[in-house]
Amino acid sequence: MTLPTGLGLSRRHLLFGAGALLPMGLLSACGAKPAQQASGPLRVSITGKGESDTRLLFKAAGIETGLDLHYSEFQGGNLVVEALNGGSLDYGGMSEIPPIFALGSPIQSFRQIAVLHGDVNNQVVLVPKGSKIEKLEDLKGKRVGYVRATTSQYFLIKMLESVGLSFDDITPVALGVTDGASAFSQGALDAWAIYGFPIQRAVATEGARVLKTALGFLSGNYLVVAHVDALKNLAKVAEIRQYLGLLRQAYAWAAGHQDQWAEIVAKEIGVPLEYVRDQFANKSDNYELRPVTEAAIQSQQEVADTFTRAGVLAKPVDVRFLWDDRFNDILGAV
Repeated sequence: MTLPTGLGLSRRHLLFGAGALLPMGLLSACGAKPAQQASGPLRVSITGKGESDTRLLFKAAGIETGLDLHYSEFQGGNLVVEALNGGSLDYGGMSEIPPIFALGSPIQSFRQIAVLHGDVNNQVVLVPKGSKIEKLEDLKGKRVGYVRATTSQYFLIKMLESVGLSFDDITPVALGVTDGASAFSQGALDAWAIYGFPIQRAVATEGARVLKTALGFLSGNYLVVAHVDALKNLAKVAEIRQYLGLLRQAYAWAAGHQDQWAEIVAKEIGVPLEYVRDQFANKSDNYELRPVTEAAIQSQQEVADTFTRAGVLAKPVDVRFLWDDRFNDILGAV
């Protein structure tokens, strides 16, 4: 593997752990021999429901993968990282944020192999029906739910900063997606920073209102990752390459069939079609797989630096060595 200009490793990274933390191209250069045969199915994460469920997308697009796939469902990228570190996944998806927190642990069992660029208007701060909160400044002193180590924590920090506030000015409540939905429904939260289909469900069934979307606060970059062991296995690498190619086709289908896709998603998540159509009509962008670039790396580094400034991270981290560009040739021009 030849990293793009500027993606070289520092001496600290090279010394930090000869094997687990070296990019796969360097492993090969050091004499490690990749395994020739895959062992078992390609184990893939599904995070969320509806539009983010690639099984549903493949079915809608009429794509037969021809691969032996085993899917596992997760509520957030932080849980995907845990599964990767536990050795139960080969391939996963998440935002820019969970890998940053993983850098604080002794294990980083994955590499970031592609960018899924997409919508950020499906990440919002919600307020309950009848709430008197009308602007971000009104969050001061309020109980605001969020999902720790995910985009919701990041964009909440950025939104507060934009109006001169910080986490110290609110009562932040870290909750998983399911617990957050329950707390919001029961009136235990004044606002909720959340992403994905819970937004449409809360708006449709509870009269919730979007206070602010994450447009202008998030990059729109979501990360595709692979376990380091899968990247040592030539057969697994071939399967990942095929899977990425099929995903490109599927996202292109979705972009060209928004009405049909909205109907399928609405039925899947159980909300009125008009709410999903409205969400699709107000997307900041369609989903598209993109290659590893310097801009993508710098985007994630800015997220990490924001968490450091906010005191969420104990010390600065360098995200660069997590990136692996070996699939760039099938992901479009750099």
